[in-house]
Amino acid sequence: MNIKISNTANLPTKFGEFKIKAFKEGGKEHLVIFKEPLTEPVTVRVHSECLTGDALGSLKCDCGDQLEYALKYINENGGMVIYLRQEGRNIGLLNKVNAYALQDQGLDTIEANHQLGFAADERRYEIVEFILKHFKIKRINLLTNNPSKIESLKDIAIVKRIPIVIKPNKFNKNYLKVKKEKMGHLL
Repeated sequence: MNIKISNTANLPTKFGEFKIKAFKEGGKEHLVIFKEPLTEPVTVRVHSECLTGDALGSLKCDCGDQLEYALKYINENGGMVIYLRQEGRNIGLLNKVNAYALQDQGLDTIEANHQLGFAADERRYEIVEFILKHFKIKRINLLTNNPSKIESLKDIAIVKRIPIVIKPNKFNKNYLKVKKEKMGHLL
């Protein structure tokens, strides 16, 4: 992997005061938002970018709520959020909007991805182990409901999984049902 790494900077937010560092992997620039000290096992949230949920407050998914939950949790307990630039389960923003349009016609999130020629989930997590090794982290508590994230971290000891509990709303109820029933999310 040819990865470029930024310096560390301060990042005061509405959730607390953090440090931030960027990792450039090819054309993607990932972020690590962290609260020191990073005492093992370090609490880690691996979060894939969701512009509509994270920045625009979309109610069609639970992404923005999960990110907010993680930042509050990290502020109170220490740890890090690894923010991966993998929009729309790594199908990109244009395809994600096209998938939204198919969902508006009655397809679920997986069916929409398949209709567009993608797998249900195109995300990859190799960079996560690189980032954790950069910080010399070997043991983590993983903030996740996604079993694929747990399975993807082969060289990192996951001491425990910390669930993220988000209250469903009328717009994301079916989306969450699909994540649980078809993708095996631990909801």
